[in-house]
Amino acid sequence: MLRQYSQITGSSASALALSVEEAVRQGRLPPGAPLPTVRELARARGLSPATVAAAYRALRDRGLVSAQGRRGTRVTHRPPLSAPAPAPLAPGLRDVASGNPDPRLLPPLRPLLRALPAPVRVYDEPVHDARLLALAARQLEADGIDGACLCVVSGALDGVERVLQARLRPGDAVAVEDPGYNGVLDLVAALGLVAEPVSLDDSGPRPEALARALKAGCRALVLTPRAQNPTGAALDAVRTRELRRVLERHPDVLVVEDDHAGPVAGTPAFSLTPGRARWAVVRSVSKSLGPDLRLAVLAGDAPTVARVQGRQALGHGWVSHLLQGLVAALWSDPATQRRLHRATEAYAERRQALLDALRRHGVVAHGRSGMNVWVPVMEEAATLARLAAAGWAVRAAERYRLRSGPAIRLTVSRLDPGEADALAAAVAAAVRPASARTA
Repeated sequence: MLRQYSQITGSSASALALSVEEAVRQGRLPPGAPLPTVRELARARGLSPATVAAAYRALRDRGLVSAQGRRGTRVTHRPPLSAPAPAPLAPGLRDVASGNPDPRLLPPLRPLLRALPAPVRVYDEPVHDARLLALAARQLEADGIDGACLCVVSGALDGVERVLQARLRPGDAVAVEDPGYNGVLDLVAALGLVAEPVSLDDSGPRPEALARALKAGCRALVLTPRAQNPTGAALDAVRTRELRRVLERHPDVLVVEDDHAGPVAGTPAFSLTPGRARWAVVRSVSKSLGPDLRLAVLAGDAPTVARVQGRQALGHGWVSHLLQGLVAALWSDPATQRRLHRATEAYAERRQALLDALRRHGVVAHGRSGMNVWVPVMEEAATLARLAAAGWAVRAAERYRLRSGPAIRLTVSRLDPGEADALAAAVAAAVRPASARTA
């Protein structure tokens, strides 16, 4: 802890907070690093505990640190500061760690770009492409989601962030899936919100876990209704009814659904939002049409959408009409729709091939939808090292979990079904207890 004392300097709350920010930005306080207790730091620096507490509160509000109970105050896993790019994979490793879609299954953009009308746009014009919103409304309403109030945002996380900022304030508790998408967990921390983990199974959040979180005072629920990252969980009709019954007892809770995979998820869309007073559904095109199309359509109750649009108008104003027009053209293109159908089938085939192979090798795994398969393990670091030695790069679960147990995530989007057995055999060998390996 002596090293942590040396990183934190200053005689005021703002100076203390700035010194921690600089230490985090420069890598002297890495993600997960512990900070001294309020009393320890106050005594070491000759300050009042109130001054140190104010500094820590400011750092929490900005998402740089989090209070973790008996583990004390620690730097968050991904503090909202610029960071160096991740190290490239070691040569020779087969990548089943990256969560990207298969580029071969994404629609080609050049033909539609050539034919896309591109009139010169200026300020004070309508911010939305009318054809895009009409197409989005039809898609959403076909899935039982109200499409009356829509806006366009720059991707799924941009939409989630704008909704949370519109409805919550720092210190509010938010129910999140555990394990859940690390981008959402990091975003919640960066907004100064408090994540309350909700355990899940293959059908999504467990009703009893959600009930506990809401009873504890959560003001919002953020979930992925299908293609849940990292587990592949997906709501079904039964679980949707169960969760709606839980939510009925909390009519003021904000429900935010991140439907990031949309039409290539491999399962029908179910939603908890019908009848809610405060809700939003964010449907991104990144997984279906391409990550570089930073666009999502956000549906929600009228006040929430109005707040999002109002705040958006004060910032970058609107999402480029070129992107909006291109997405509308893709959604209207019969060839693109056929390609999306093929992509959905391909992802489902690859996912099922790996699940079947893991089952044959005696490995418990999960993946009802989407592009990922989730495998609980005893030790993450050791499992990753053994798989790397066998030629496979996989993703550890640490960044995705709050209270749930260790696991690894395998992305199947670019995994040939013929590779499934080799990967499953390597996973089985890596997760086998040491006693079984040496017997």
